[in-house]
Amino acid sequence: QVQLVASGGGLVQAGGSLRLSCAASGRTFSGFVMGWFRQAPGKERDFVAALSRGAGSTYYADSVKGRFTISRDNAKSTVYLQMNSLKPEDTAVYYCAARSRTTNYDVASTSTYDYWGQGTQVTVSS
Repeated sequence: QVQLVASGGGLVQAGGSLRLSCAASGRTFSGFVMGWFRQAPGKERDFVAALSRGAGSTYYADSVKGRFTISRDNAKSTVYLQMNSLKPEDTAVYYCAARSRTTNYDVASTSTYDYWGQGTQVTVSS
């Protein structure tokens, strides 16, 4: 079993920054594809960013490209989401997710991921 614990959310003004963290335990972290998703009230859970197992490839939603950066520290079994130039429309609950399967996958699909964290609230005020 894998546990994911997300943290780092909070209230920030537009234009500000936050760094989310997601700590994993239970299995070899370096073997996971890691992703971040977000869900605003009344909306579906949307893809934000993903990182391949070897961190050689990163993927971003168009809405966050150039503002958000995903990274991982395998020694700490942690994935990060650095969020800069935040906008009110970034307000949502942010979830981290992990995939352990090795077959082909779509990083932007929620069904790709095997494990989910509990979510952390990000609120951006205008």
